[in-house]
Amino acid sequence: MQIFVDTVEEYISQIPEERRDAFRKLLETVDANLPKGFQQTMQYGMVTWVVPMETYPAGYHCAKDTPLPFISVASQKNFVAFYNMGIYADPVILDWFVKEFPNHSKKKLDMGKSCIRFKKMEDITFDLIGELCTKISVEEWIASYEKNFKK
Repeated sequence: MQIFVDTVEEYISQIPEERRDAFRKLLETVDANLPKGFQQTMQYGMVTWVVPMETYPAGYHCAKDTPLPFISVASQKNFVAFYNMGIYADPVILDWFVKEFPNHSKKKLDMGKSCIRFKKMEDITFDLIGELCTKISVEEWIASYEKNFKK
């Protein structure tokens, strides 16, 4: 379920009311913990933090003239999704996160390559997500992206 709007507030107004407070808190958690240099925007129907074109003019190889995405948060049909490309690109961070998750939740980790899914808002591991956000700087993300993904 993608919501194509221009602003974060428009996006939040389109998601189910029972998710809005937790969704806002998740956005605030990312904002409070992400290293300086990332910029919040709307991209691909999700709230996304990107490396701005001014910082990385090459942009995202999958969509020319588009800022390089790093973290996205989306309200899907049955869950809230937290996408972190750093987990996908760095096995050390992935291993850390998988090992650390049980210390923050009694639920089983529901995760894809870069997507962590939360079916219930009370199960969002805000502290762990905040710590994850601190793990990669803009410069580290650009270097990892160029090493792992850029053609």
